Amino acid sequence: MKTYRWATLGCGLIANQLAQAMQKEGRKLYGVANRTHAKAVAFAEKYGVQKVYGSIQELVADEMVDIIYISTPHNTHMQYLEEALRHGKHVLCEKSITLNSEELRKARAIAEGRQAILAEAMTIYHMPLYKKLQEIVQSGRLGKLQMVQMNFGSYKDYNMENRFFNPSLAGGALLDIGVYALSFIRWFFSEAPNQATSQVKFAPSGVDEQAGILLMNPAGEMATVSLTLHAKQPKRGMAAFEKGYIEVYGYPRADQASLTLTEENCQETITCGNTEDALWYEVLDMEAAVSGAANEMHLDYTSDVMSVMTELRDAWGLIYPEEQP
Repeated sequence: MKTYRWATLGCGLIANQLAQAMQKEGRKLYGVANRTHAKAVAFAEKYGVQKVYGSIQELVADEMVDIIYISTPHNTHMQYLEEALRHGKHVLCEKSITLNSEELRKARAIAEGRQAILAEAMTIYHMPLYKKLQEIVQSGRLGKLQMVQMNFGSYKDYNMENRFFNPSLAGGALLDIGVYALSFIRWFFSEAPNQATSQVKFAPSGVDEQAGILLMNPAGEMATVSLTLHAKQPKRGMAAFEKGYIEVYGYPRADQASLTLTEENCQETITCGNTEDALWYEVLDMEAAVSGAANEMHLDYTSDVMSVMTELRDAWGLIYPEEQP
C-alpha cells in the first residue's frame, strides 16, 4: 500500500498521540499547522515533522499532503473541513465531527463532489475488539439484541471558560463524551434509532452538564445513556441479547470485553488489539479507505449519531453561537 503523507491541524493531546503512534510504526507526520505558530514549530521539532504551515490555507493548498487530521475544538471543525475538502484533501476529523446534522450533510456533499474520504476519528469503529465482537454478534450465538446500557462520567471543575463548559467552544457533555456512548450503541444496533427522549441538567454557562437519554429503533432495540461532566462514573457499555450479554469497561479505546452466556451459565473474556495503538488503528483504516481497498470508516454511523445529537439539542434548546441565525 502507498505511504500517505499526513498533516495535522492542531497540535494538542490527540495530535501528540497521532505523532507518537506513527513514530512507533517508523513513520512521521509530514506537516503541522496550529492557530499558535510557535506551538506548531515546537511540535514539529519534537516529532521531526517536515513542514510547518503558517495558516490553514497554506496547509490545504499543499499538493504534497494526502490526508489531514483535524483535532481543533468542535466549533472550528466545519470551517476547516470545508477548506480541506474543497482542496480535495482526505480528512479524518476528531469527534464530534461537526456541530449538527446540517453541517455534516454539507461536508459530506463536498467530499463526494471532490471524491475525498471524510471520516470521524471515532476509536470505537476501529478498535479490533469491536470488530471481533461484531463477528460474535453476527454469528447468532447471542441471539437478538434487546438493550444497550451506557455510562460515561467525568469530573470537571466548574470553570465556565474551559472547553467542557464554554458554549463558545461548543462545550457540553453530549458532544464531548456522549458521542462515544451513542457510537457504541450504533455499533451494536441493527439500524439507526428513530425515537429519542431525554432529561438534561444545564451548567451555569448554559451547556449540557448532565443528561439521561432513552433511545429505540424500528427493530425494537432500546438503549439508555447516562452522561455527566461533574461526577466520575465508569465508562461502561453493556449490550444485552436474548442469550447473553457483553460488558466493556473503558469502552472508547477498549481491548477487552466480558462475554456472559446466560443459557450456558458461563463467562468468557474476549481480548483483541491494544488500547495504546488506538490512533494507529484509525490511521490504518483511513489509509485503506483512501486507497480504495476497503472503507471501514462508517460515516453512515457517524451521520446516524449526529442525527440523534442534533435532535436532542433541538429538544433542549441548546444552540451554539455558530448556529445562531
